[in-house]
Amino acid sequence: MHMNNTMNIPGLKGVEVNKIEEVGDRIALYVSLPPNPHQCPACGTLTKKIHDYRIQKIKHLKWFERLSVLFYKRRRYACPCGKRFSEKSPFVDKYQRYSKEWNRVVRIRSVKAKTFKEAGEVLGTSSSTVIRRFKEVAKNEMKTGVRLPKAIAIDEYKGDTDAGTYQLIIANAETHEPLDILPNRRKDTIKDYLYQYGADVELVVMDMNPSFKAAVKTALGRPVIVADRFHYCRYIYWAIDEVRRKVQKEWHAYDRKKCKRMRHVLYKRSEKLTDKHRWYLNRYLSMSDELKTAYELKEAYCEWFDWAKTTDDVVKVKRRLQDFYRKVEQAKIPAFLKAIQTLKNWQVEILNSFSFKYSNGFLEGINNKTKVMKRNAYGFKRFDHFRAKILLNIQYKEIGVHLG
Repeated sequence: MHMNNTMNIPGLKGVEVNKIEEVGDRIALYVSLPPNPHQCPACGTLTKKIHDYRIQKIKHLKWFERLSVLFYKRRRYACPCGKRFSEKSPFVDKYQRYSKEWNRVVRIRSVKAKTFKEAGEVLGTSSSTVIRRFKEVAKNEMKTGVRLPKAIAIDEYKGDTDAGTYQLIIANAETHEPLDILPNRRKDTIKDYLYQYGADVELVVMDMNPSFKAAVKTALGRPVIVADRFHYCRYIYWAIDEVRRKVQKEWHAYDRKKCKRMRHVLYKRSEKLTDKHRWYLNRYLSMSDELKTAYELKEAYCEWFDWAKTTDDVVKVKRRLQDFYRKVEQAKIPAFLKAIQTLKNWQVEILNSFSFKYSNGFLEGINNKTKVMKRNAYGFKRFDHFRAKILLNIQYKEIGVHLG
């Protein structure tokens, strides 16, 4: 197909397309630029004199789902001073075999695609080329060390990289934006990072990890630590589950198996149960006094928790929590005594969760995305690649993946 006009093909604005043909499974575009006076890089003189032409083969984006190649007829100008130089091109950089538009798309794809290999297949290149572009993006976009804001949230996730099994993610508790990822969750790593970048931090949201608490207190002095609500409520549910497992061992095989399958009726709030579920609940509670007491303690805890969310009177919240402790102590169920010991150890942080309405829920969402990324890629060996992939993915959230 012969033509000699200017087409607005993405990334080739103002470029003359002289011919388009199919070469095997690719589309070849023969392109050139209109002649323009050029300034000599040596002496600065404007010259129109053309010395010769060179054909440059450049990979470009897909066209109608076919890979395209540009054959660019590049002019070289001759200056009276004796200097020979190439014309300036708006669509390809010097010494490049890929167009600027292709490079822009592969950088975005390297971040957004499930795997580097998949990005390479879509763009007709190798995964090592995609990784090189990804490293360029990471180098330009990633900050090393961030001055942390007043309120942060921290949580671990299982990364399984060369830096260790678990990594630690730090996010802004107000905006829910991930700020940085530490290579491991060790106390010294967290402490050193907070010493360096945490001068402004006044509040930290975390799950109930004693080494996180110790590191935060050592590095930041007296910050407000907020225990994530989900994490401390779990202890009560774990306690009732421990009681269920213990008492059902004495039961007939049918009831034992059925109770295990129907264990959710013990966790649900009493008022949310259907008639069928209430029947099962009453059946199992009537079979064991210990399970019945455990269920009553769980309901008493839920009642306290629901009420605590509706009031600002922390003194009253604390008093009623201590009433709950007394109920547990009277019941003498070991699993619940162990659970309230944990609640007592974290009581200040638990009460803070009602005074400051922060939670780690959003971080669990980010960790879920992280798991999906890891699964799609069959794991990431290198921590620096995985860290960049997570943080850049969230940074590039608004950019669509349908490019090229």
